[in-house]
Amino acid sequence: MTPSPRFAQRVFSIAGVYGLLVLFPMYFLEERIGRDTPPAITHPEHFYGFIGTALVFQLVFLIVARDPLRYRALMPVAVLEKLAFGVPVWLLFAQGRVAPSVVAAGSIDLLLGVCFVLAYFKTAPA
Repeated sequence: MTPSPRFAQRVFSIAGVYGLLVLFPMYFLEERIGRDTPPAITHPEHFYGFIGTALVFQLVFLIVARDPLRYRALMPVAVLEKLAFGVPVWLLFAQGRVAPSVVAAGSIDLLLGVCFVLAYFKTAPA
């Protein structure tokens, strides 16, 4: 059985584009987020650091999408990136510390993480 990169190309492309579209506008929403989901952001360096790091990872996803067989070794790291947000969000939700809208975003990350695992196995060498 030969490795199939098509699924990985699609999944990583969708993840990268989705992430860019969702994360980039957050650079302009600090005040609104603090107003809509109090308390206000008290450490903007953490907020902007998170957004910047997450945005850079979207570029990694797009690089993997261009050549999944070549960049297959990055796929487990991409899974960890998705777990790093998705799992804590669910734990915080269970403690009543985040809004359902945040759980929705975390759940999308977990779904993409599962798709990244599938992509990893679909691109395995014969």
